[in-house]
Amino acid sequence: MRRFFYAVDNNNADTSLLPKLGELSLGSNIELTGSIAHHWCRVLRANIGDQGILFDGFGGEYKVELQTISKKNAIATLLAHISDDRTAPTITQIGLVMSRGERMDYAIQKATELGVTAIQLLSSHHGEVTLKPAQVEKKLAHWQQVAIAACEQCGLNRPPLILAPQSIKEWLSNAKTEIAVSSVVSTLSRDSYYQVLENTADLCMQMSVPAAGQPAMPNALYDILKQQTPYIKLLIGPEGGLSSDECKQAESIGFEPWQIGTRVLRTETAPVVALATLHALST
Repeated sequence: MRRFFYAVDNNNADTSLLPKLGELSLGSNIELTGSIAHHWCRVLRANIGDQGILFDGFGGEYKVELQTISKKNAIATLLAHISDDRTAPTITQIGLVMSRGERMDYAIQKATELGVTAIQLLSSHHGEVTLKPAQVEKKLAHWQQVAIAACEQCGLNRPPLILAPQSIKEWLSNAKTEIAVSSVVSTLSRDSYYQVLENTADLCMQMSVPAAGQPAMPNALYDILKQQTPYIKLLIGPEGGLSSDECKQAESIGFEPWQIGTRVLRTETAPVVALATLHALST
């Protein structure tokens, strides 16, 4: 069945919030958001009686059936709740230096499919991309939508948060700042599920270029992955690598080097390899 993200922050209509799916009783009728109605009924040409899946990020998903379709909207009935979120066994936040074009989309898409919890967008000394203030909202909305679309495809019911850009220096300072996200997930970002992102990580690692005499991975990684829902932070630099000052700052606050294999990975490949490796080591 087709899957659609039901955003309670309905920016297509007005500033009011839509009800969370969990606040509605089974058998209730629900008006679909404009984006879902357009995609499902116009683009995919769904008919009355067709069934699909809605999820709003607050837990689980709902089977629904189309009841009415008009030129401007569509109404569906909630049939059943499915509690499975399909989340990864490890909470992960990736500090990812921004790259250009499709490479960034690829990194976010694949990291989402592999169960990342949040991606902190970063700028760095050797980075290709530094967003101007006027660009931030548009790019943040685009990258959050890439993550949501990946969730719709892969079956994940809790979208990763794409966090507004910071410099590496700001992120590593560990200053307590309010989570800044796209408006489409503003309410969702305050859900208790994402509050772990405010906690101190159980382990911090920086993906590094292979170096002689450097341990392949932190000694504590295996033990930490045995914990129940461990929280791991990963720092992934740009194509040109982190500057020496950035590496030293990361190391000074406990980011341990982690090198996977003897090859140098591209910045969009590193999140995929890192998350897949963590998943393999934790099972």
